[in-house]
Amino acid sequence: MKSTGIVRKLDELGRIVLPIELRRTMDLSIHDTVEIFSEDDRIILKKYHPACIFCNDARDVTAFNGKLVCAKCLQELRNK
Repeated sequence: MKSTGIVRKLDELGRIVLPIELRRTMDLSIHDTVEIFSEDDRIILKKYHPACIFCNDARDVTAFNGKLVCAKCLQELRNK
């Protein structure tokens, strides 16, 4: 993990502001969705990319019973 050397305080509601330099580096824009993970004593933020639950392809995904499935996997399911 690479340190940025940037330290931020939480506000009264537990929020932090991600510095513009970091948002630019990570290609994060206003209203982008971010996933939040925890691992040991770490909080990890990751830009959310919706992807197929079977093959992890993010292209041409469709919601099916609350899960995202790509067109290729959906076709394979139909053929079974």
